[in-house]
Amino acid sequence: MGYPGIWMTESESVIYRVVPKCACSTIGQIMFYSDHGRFFDGDIHDAKDGLHKWARPESQDPITRNVQEHGSYAFTCVRNPYSRILSSFFDKICGIQRNGKRYRGNLVPLLTYKYGVEVGGDDGKGEFDQIRSFRRFLLFARDTIRWRRPMDPDIHWSAMSGHISTFVANGGTYDRIIWTERFNEGMAQVLDAIETPHAVVLDDIPRFNESEGHGPKRAHPVEAYFDDLSMHLVYEIYKRDFDLFGYDFEDPSNRQPVGEIDLDEVHAQLTG
Repeated sequence: MGYPGIWMTESESVIYRVVPKCACSTIGQIMFYSDHGRFFDGDIHDAKDGLHKWARPESQDPITRNVQEHGSYAFTCVRNPYSRILSSFFDKICGIQRNGKRYRGNLVPLLTYKYGVEVGGDDGKGEFDQIRSFRRFLLFARDTIRWRRPMDPDIHWSAMSGHISTFVANGGTYDRIIWTERFNEGMAQVLDAIETPHAVVLDDIPRFNESEGHGPKRAHPVEAYFDDLSMHLVYEIYKRDFDLFGYDFEDPSNRQPVGEIDLDEVHAQLTG
């Protein structure tokens, strides 16, 4: 399997496991800046050099060696499951992507036909019932994760623990897991623990939200999208995420973590 989703600075100062919809664009740009003293011009996901990525064949040997030796500080970042699945809906389902097309081609027509999901028309700018459509999308997300029907689960709404586990299962060890909701605090702890060719001043780093503007604006607070049934579905899908990463299942309006992350428990639960 190797180490899918792993990024590493060319200086090997730090290793990061990408988790979609969890500040990955900003983290990637910080890593790039820490090596080169400048930001990547464009979406960091498109960078073909300047940053080791497992998806680049030439990066696989140095990443493998480093992980197996635990040669670098390794971390990842998580997000409240309620906010993350909602963000995935507005970005990937309702939004028009950077290439000017819908995400994954026929995915939205399938959702419209099989689940009755509306997305605001061809350009994503029309009015529609966001709450009703999101709850129908949630049924679809549950079906993909629970039964892998009508398709395999997408990386943007599959469980964070699943992404994070691939690193652990193949011998990797996390030194820290940070929360998106306390990003500066967590990222500062990471930067304090490593040495980089260029100093990073977090207060000067912009937020690289590459999905912003793809879809319609969220019209309601997070908690409005989740009734008892949808909360049950979220718990069915993300129970391990709530448990391991300290988030509050009982209150969708509370984005902040309510418990600490026990790294020993994370490694024990996600090994194998």
